[in-house]
Amino acid sequence: MNSPAPEDTVHPIPPRTLTVAYTGGEERRGPITMGQANMIRCILRDDPTHINIHDVWPVPGGVTVEAVTDALRALAVRHEGLRTTFPHPPGAAPVDQVVAAEGTFTVTVLDHAELPDDPAEYAESVARAARAGRFALGREFPMRITLLTVAGQPAYVALAFSHAVADGSAMAILREEFTELLAGKELPDLASLPPVDLAAVEASPAGLRKSEASLRYWERIIRTGPQEMFAEPRGRRPGTDEEARQLTLRSRRGGRALAGAARRTGHPEATVLMAAWCALVAHRAGQDSCVTAVPSANRFHARVARSVTTTSQDALLHLDVRVETFDALVARTWGAVLNAYRHSQFDSVRLWEMIGRVTAERGSHFGRDVVFNDVSALPAPLLGTEAEDRDGAEHELTWGPPQALPTRLLAFTYRTAPQLHISLWAAPSLFTPEEAEGFLSGLVLLLEAAAAGDVPMDALSGVTGVRPAERGPDWLRLDGCWVSPDAVRETLGRAVDGLPVHVAEEPGPDGTAEGTHGTYGTEATADTDGTDGTAGGPYGTDEGAPGAEPHLTAYIARGDTPLTPEEAHRALMALIPAAGSGVLAPRRYVLVTDPPADPDRSDAWRRLKTIEEGTGRGRQV
Repeated sequence: MNSPAPEDTVHPIPPRTLTVAYTGGEERRGPITMGQANMIRCILRDDPTHINIHDVWPVPGGVTVEAVTDALRALAVRHEGLRTTFPHPPGAAPVDQVVAAEGTFTVTVLDHAELPDDPAEYAESVARAARAGRFALGREFPMRITLLTVAGQPAYVALAFSHAVADGSAMAILREEFTELLAGKELPDLASLPPVDLAAVEASPAGLRKSEASLRYWERIIRTGPQEMFAEPRGRRPGTDEEARQLTLRSRRGGRALAGAARRTGHPEATVLMAAWCALVAHRAGQDSCVTAVPSANRFHARVARSVTTTSQDALLHLDVRVETFDALVARTWGAVLNAYRHSQFDSVRLWEMIGRVTAERGSHFGRDVVFNDVSALPAPLLGTEAEDRDGAEHELTWGPPQALPTRLLAFTYRTAPQLHISLWAAPSLFTPEEAEGFLSGLVLLLEAAAAGDVPMDALSGVTGVRPAERGPDWLRLDGCWVSPDAVRETLGRAVDGLPVHVAEEPGPDGTAEGTHGTYGTEATADTDGTDGTAGGPYGTDEGAPGAEPHLTAYIARGDTPLTPEEAHRALMALIPAAGSGVLAPRRYVLVTDPPADPDRSDAWRRLKTIEEGTGRGRQV
């Protein structure tokens, strides 16, 4: 995270605070929107530096401090979302929003004798620093405003926003309107709904039907798709978010290639770019499909397109990449993206309840591992600072500051013409700096190949230089997920306080060969040839009778402890979110008294007298 430049470099004059009064709005009250509820849930739970958002608005030369505060006042009066608070009793989440007719906000003025050599980056650091500290939802104005001036002349407005009232699209709209107000232009009438009215639409019978359909769509993906995209030996670090440096691509080559591929395939550039992203992510992850969150996708309807509120609810794209050519994938992507967009409005509380229920039934933890946010179509591209004069970069990769990464791979597409401008944050545990650079360069290479002709999907390594994840022969495809039985054994052993544990792959009806994964605290050995870890397992639900598909069975020698299968499963599920990669709960738990004399052989465990067995899952399978 950046911090403001040192005083001995910037020479700031002591700050002063301006109190700005506004009036002329309408006082209103109503339920919160689904997007607000989703972000408030995160605001109450997450680190403020992760959930608060920021932007920097350059101020043209010759503009006075009074003109800046007048423009900010006009925006507050114009947009109900900026006059909104969320009163709630202590310990409870807000359910209502209150729009004030009048009020005040403050502007902190930081005057300088001069700004540092990179003034835009300095302004960015001031805005980013203002994200620290949780917004008081019930009373605080949802914008923290700092005006940077030089000898009294405004240069930048650095802002931090409560994510309960704004998202990236809303910030871009406000930036555009702020610039037009300073230029003396008259803003058009509002065409999109304010938050109170949007909440009413969502609560209508049609809105509730849409929410129910979205929950069903998400459940299909959570129940059948991969639970972590990057399931591999060097996967996520247990229990912590990682810090990832920003890697930015500016490439005229990429812009030309994307335009050429769109012309050749006859599909929009956004669809082609999404197909290329998903193809490369799934290829790198060694998956048959790509599951990626698309946060900006839920502004496709006119009633919310330019609404200054938060519509931050993921569209969840699940794209099967098992096609022969890239053109076929592009054609498939069009429908899949539209389907994801249509299902991006939902009750977030019920969504997470569903995810908790389904993952408990499936014995998994769903990871929001991949996020792709294309903001290139916004009215004012959200670059964080003013656009740098790098339009001429033929192909340039630059590293920026680190930030906490609560996901594994995050991308923002800021522009697609005249250059492709993408920032990427890739988890260092999964991507070395060279691999992260290779991933973005590989994306450009794929687009260039797609502009020249159709690309066989089995040629992606050669075309892009990106290699799939490496997994040892002990990794299996089970229930649509890559699973490491060794990791399952080790995690279950810790969950049951070091009792001897053995995990075995049980064959399906076709006689799939089993693998064995020995007792806790010993190296795993195979008592058969096992599987090479490359054959695809069943890509379906964890439904049906035990043994209907290849699955894992855990044998636990419980001794004199009163352990039950349900207790073993609950203890394992508590560890799975931070257990590392490749952990899926066994379908069956078999409890015996003592381990066999040869604890590395599955047949030896099977010959023991069973004390108790069961699935431990919420839905018996």
